[in-house]
Amino acid sequence: MGVSIRQVGGNFGGRRYVTGQTITAGSYTVTVGSGGAGNPSASGSDGQASSFGTLLSCVGGAGGATEATTPKSGGSGAGGAYDDTAGGSGTSGEGNGGGRGRINNPGFPGGGGGGAGAVGGAASLNTGGSGGAGASDSITGTSVTRAGGGGGGARWSTVAPGGSGGGGDGAAGPDGGGGSNATNGAANTGGGGGVGYRDWE
Repeated sequence: MGVSIRQVGGNFGGRRYVTGQTITAGSYTVTVGSGGAGNPSASGSDGQASSFGTLLSCVGGAGGATEATTPKSGGSGAGGAYDDTAGGSGTSGEGNGGGRGRINNPGFPGGGGGGAGAVGGAASLNTGGSGGAGASDSITGTSVTRAGGGGGGARWSTVAPGGSGGGGDGAAGPDGGGGSNATNGAANTGGGGGVGYRDWE
């Protein structure tokens, strides 16, 4: 008998940006948290928190949810699974919540992951929700947008785009003229990866 792993919600982008901090000369421990791993048959693992000494910390991103689990919350929330679940919530000052998935056969679309600047988009009919937009700053001297949410995927779909700021696109399934794989978040942006649909026959 074939096993079908239905749509999970999009991944997330989150970031913390502060100004006016007094930093005295000395040594500081800088921790860059790893990203969470995806999982087609259960919730993905959460990303690890990042920190700069005791002055600044950022909660790790939430792992995406499958059809049978509740979307997790984190720096930005994961998108909702296809069974009409709401997206996970974001953390104040770091990110926004994920979009709601939608019950719709044959598309089974998931919600988009939240971004640092906007919530993830809700799934619509057979298309996953778009990733939430990232947020811009000029710490390099030029305005750069980072931490966009990943797009949700669907079995029968056009591509759901990731949010501005490096969010990856969601997968479009093989039906309905699709067949595109999900894409990774852009390197060094904190953007969330897009989410796909997997079938085992």
